[in-house]
Amino acid sequence: MCSVLDPKAAPVQHIAPVSVPFYAEQTDECMVFEHTWRCHLPLLIKGPTGCGKTRFVEHMAARLERPLVTVSCHDDLSAADLVGRFLIGNGETIWSDGPLARAVRTGAICYLDEVVEARKDTTVVLHPLADDRRALPIERTGEQLQAAPGFMLVMSYNPGYQNVLKGLKPSTRQRFVALDMGYPAPDVECRIVATEGGVAEPVAARLVRLAQALRSLTDHDLEETASTRLLVAAARLHASGMPMLLACRTAVVNALTDDPATASGLHEVVRAVMGDGR
Repeated sequence: MCSVLDPKAAPVQHIAPVSVPFYAEQTDECMVFEHTWRCHLPLLIKGPTGCGKTRFVEHMAARLERPLVTVSCHDDLSAADLVGRFLIGNGETIWSDGPLARAVRTGAICYLDEVVEARKDTTVVLHPLADDRRALPIERTGEQLQAAPGFMLVMSYNPGYQNVLKGLKPSTRQRFVALDMGYPAPDVECRIVATEGGVAEPVAARLVRLAQALRSLTDHDLEETASTRLLVAAARLHASGMPMLLACRTAVVNALTDDPATASGLHEVVRAVMGDGR
């Protein structure tokens, strides 16, 4: 049975109040996140690049009034980078918590972005935190760090990047509640682009139609397709006075490919959807 945690009762770091970042809910992901937090469970968010995973976590952390510690994972990320290490200074050796240990101590939400990019041995240190123990063993100091009230472990990754070498082991995956995210429905995505990009809704709607056209392409060898993030970038450039075709070429087409022939084909799609580009 889930124990309900009162957000007001959990210790919070002394940080300046922040407004809740804009986020347009797609389905029931906000409910899933909040109930997962209240049940003291970890969360795994799966979705393509630029679909709003990071903004979603930022939004929920502010909404739940929890500090947020974000770690952008990479190939060289080690367990020590997350947990902490001894530092030498002023003739003495002191222990310095890593971002994961700080989040555990203070009851923050720890967000590991693109976790499959981290080294394989790094995810093993998460296992005691992701089950009923909710503890972080610090081998260097012998401390068994118990998670403070309000702590939550959140990880994300792009399933499209998974392969034999980069993927989560079943022993890790099955410790997490999993949430699938995709690109928003057209009406939701239009509202996001208009709000975040600073353009009128008719302009945002044209950009969303462009994204739909690019996402439906099957004859171009693209690793990724047009994300909501790219649409927002194009909208901001256009709102600043840049012609629409140029904004789409620099923010969308050039971001998707380095191949001149592919870029030329994508730009033809841009012209067909966006017209004269005003």
